[in-house]
Amino acid sequence: MSTTQHHILSVLVENRPGVLARVASLFARRGFNIFSLAVAPAEQEGMSRITIVVDVETTPLEQIVKQLFKLIDVVKISELDPRQAVERELLLASVRAAATERGQVLELVQIFGGTIVNVGPDAVTVSLEGHPDKLNDFEDLLRPFGLLELQRTGRIALPKLDRDGR
Repeated sequence: MSTTQHHILSVLVENRPGVLARVASLFARRGFNIFSLAVAPAEQEGMSRITIVVDVETTPLEQIVKQLFKLIDVVKISELDPRQAVERELLLASVRAAATERGQVLELVQIFGGTIVNVGPDAVTVSLEGHPDKLNDFEDLLRPFGLLELQRTGRIALPKLDRDGR
């Protein structure tokens, strides 16, 4: 990550058609920068959780939250400080791996705890799950081999559990 300051919003919304479009439209209309966006059904039936990583240097977080609460389908917004959250992301990458370099790529995947999910004659597709910083490092080390395709899911996050049991 660069020096840009990011913050994570976990937004619980009613799972209805068009909700994501309204949230994305709100960000576009207001000129808010979305760094990452992930959506999936939540623990409550009929609800979805939208995890939005926003750039808080260009727009105050309070303004973003106020605007989101104006949307009728938004039920709850949790602000997660990255230092107080567990963050994960998934990376899939197809990387050039000729016979002479394949061992190096496989070793790198193993060191990072990734898996090989597909093998071709001159390339492999790898998968890695982890903190976004770990994925950034992995991606940087794969680049010299030749990235053919790369896809990342965007961050998902939950608050860290209280270790005192409170």
